[in-house]
Amino acid sequence: VQFVESGGGLVQAGGSLRLSCAASGFGFDDYAIGWFRQAPGKEREFVAAISWGSGQMTDYENSVKGRFTISRDNAKNTVYLQMNNLRPEDTAVYFCAADEGTGSDYVPDQDYRYSYWGQGTQVTVSS
Repeated sequence: VQFVESGGGLVQAGGSLRLSCAASGFGFDDYAIGWFRQAPGKEREFVAAISWGSGQMTDYENSVKGRFTISRDNAKNTVYLQMNNLRPEDTAVYFCAADEGTGSDYVPDQDYRYSYWGQGTQVTVSS
Protein backbone atom coordinates (compact mmCIF):
# COMPACT_ATOMS: atom_id res chain seq x y z
CA VAL A 1 0.00 0.00 0.00
CA GLN A 2 1.39 3.36 -1.00
CA PHE A 3 0.21 6.95 -1.02
CA VAL A 4 1.96 9.75 -2.84
CA GLU A 5 0.80 13.13 -1.64
CA SER A 6 1.63 16.27 -3.55
CA GLY A 7 0.55 19.85 -4.04
CA GLY A 8 1.66 21.36 -0.76
CA GLY A 9 3.72 24.51 -0.55
CA LEU A 10 3.88 28.10 0.61
CA VAL A 11 1.00 30.42 -0.21
CA GLN A 12 -0.23 33.79 0.99
CA ALA A 13 -3.42 34.12 2.98
CA GLY A 14 -6.39 34.13 0.64
CA GLY A 15 -4.63 31.94 -1.88
CA SER A 16 -5.38 28.42 -3.08
CA LEU A 17 -3.70 25.04 -3.28
CA ARG A 18 -4.83 21.65 -4.54
CA LEU A 19 -3.49 18.62 -2.76
CA SER A 20 -3.38 15.24 -4.49
CA CYS A 21 -3.18 11.79 -2.97
CA ALA A 22 -2.34 9.03 -5.44
CA ALA A 23 -2.86 5.54 -4.04
CA SER A 24 -1.70 2.09 -5.07
CA GLY A 25 -1.61 -1.42 -3.67
CA PHE A 26 -5.22 -1.79 -2.55
CA GLY A 27 -8.75 -1.65 -3.93
CA PHE A 28 -9.04 2.10 -4.01
CA ASP A 29 -12.70 2.15 -5.05
CA ASP A 30 -13.67 0.18 -1.94
CA TYR A 31 -12.23 2.66 0.53
CA ALA A 32 -13.40 5.89 2.07
CA ILE A 33 -10.61 8.45 1.93
CA GLY A 34 -9.92 11.15 4.46
CA TRP A 35 -7.64 14.13 4.82
CA PHE A 36 -6.20 15.04 8.20
CA ARG A 37 -3.73 17.71 9.27
CA GLN A 38 -1.31 18.28 12.09
CA ALA A 39 0.13 21.62 13.06
CA PRO A 40 3.28 21.91 15.21
CA GLY A 41 2.49 21.15 18.83
CA LYS A 42 -1.09 20.19 18.10
CA GLU A 43 -3.08 17.01 17.78
CA ARG A 44 -3.84 15.58 14.38
CA GLU A 45 -7.28 16.72 13.29
CA PHE A 46 -9.86 15.75 10.73
CA VAL A 47 -10.22 17.95 7.65
CA ALA A 48 -12.44 16.16 5.13
CA ALA A 49 -13.57 12.73 4.00
CA ILE A 50 -15.24 11.20 0.97
CA SER A 51 -17.16 7.93 0.81
CA TRP A 52 -16.13 4.91 -1.24
CA GLY A 53 -17.11 4.24 -4.84
CA SER A 54 -18.41 7.33 -6.55
CA GLY A 55 -17.86 9.50 -3.50
CA GLN A 56 -21.51 10.28 -3.02
CA MET A 57 -21.03 11.56 0.51
CA THR A 58 -18.53 14.07 1.85
CA ASP A 59 -17.89 15.60 5.24
CA TYR A 60 -15.81 18.54 6.40
CA GLU A 61 -14.45 19.98 9.59
CA ASN A 62 -16.39 23.13 10.41
CA SER A 63 -13.57 25.60 9.90
CA VAL A 64 -12.96 24.46 6.31
CA LYS A 65 -16.57 24.19 5.15
CA GLY A 66 -17.17 26.40 2.16
CA ARG A 67 -13.42 26.78 1.53
CA PHE A 68 -12.19 23.20 0.94
CA THR A 69 -13.56 20.59 -1.45
CA ILE A 70 -12.68 16.91 -1.47
CA SER A 71 -13.13 14.82 -4.60
CA ARG A 72 -11.96 11.52 -6.03
CA ASP A 73 -11.03 10.14 -9.44
CA ASN A 74 -11.15 6.36 -9.22
CA ALA A 75 -9.74 5.93 -12.72
CA LYS A 76 -6.57 7.58 -11.44
CA ASN A 77 -6.74 6.17 -7.89
CA THR A 78 -6.45 9.73 -6.69
CA VAL A 79 -8.20 11.94 -4.17
CA TYR A 80 -7.95 15.71 -4.26
CA LEU A 81 -8.36 18.43 -1.70
CA GLN A 82 -9.00 21.82 -3.25
CA MET A 83 -8.24 24.49 -0.68
CA ASN A 84 -9.39 28.04 -1.32
CA ASN A 85 -9.24 31.22 0.75
CA LEU A 86 -6.45 29.75 2.84
CA ARG A 87 -5.73 31.16 6.29
CA PRO A 88 -2.56 31.12 8.41
CA GLU A 89 -4.30 28.71 10.77
CA ASP A 90 -4.51 26.17 7.93
CA THR A 91 -0.73 25.78 8.16
CA ALA A 92 0.01 22.12 8.90
CA VAL A 93 1.22 18.85 7.47
CA TYR A 94 -1.67 17.32 5.55
CA PHE A 95 -2.13 13.55 5.40
CA CYS A 96 -4.44 11.38 3.35
CA ALA A 97 -5.70 8.07 4.70
CA ALA A 98 -7.90 5.15 3.64
CA ASP A 99 -10.61 3.28 5.54
CA GLU A 100 -12.14 0.06 4.23
CA GLY A 101 -15.49 0.76 5.86
CA THR A 102 -18.17 0.50 3.22
CA GLY A 103 -21.40 2.34 2.62
CA SER A 104 -22.32 5.24 0.43
CA ASP A 105 -22.84 7.43 3.49
CA TYR A 106 -19.70 6.35 5.37
CA VAL A 107 -17.37 9.28 5.88
CA PRO A 108 -15.41 8.68 9.10
CA ASP A 109 -13.86 11.62 10.91
CA GLN A 110 -11.94 9.62 13.54
CA ASP A 111 -8.34 8.94 12.65
CA TYR A 112 -8.28 5.55 14.42
CA ARG A 113 -10.70 4.17 11.83
CA TYR A 114 -8.19 4.64 9.01
CA SER A 115 -5.88 1.76 8.14
CA TYR A 116 -3.50 3.28 5.63
CA TRP A 117 -1.74 6.63 5.80
CA GLY A 118 0.39 8.74 3.54
CA GLN A 119 3.60 10.51 4.55
CA GLY A 120 2.11 13.97 4.47
CA THR A 121 2.66 17.18 2.57
CA GLN A 122 3.46 20.54 4.15
CA VAL A 123 1.11 23.48 3.66
CA THR A 124 2.27 26.87 4.89
CA VAL A 125 0.05 29.94 4.71
CA SER A 126 1.68 33.29 5.33
CA SER A 127 -0.22 36.29 6.64
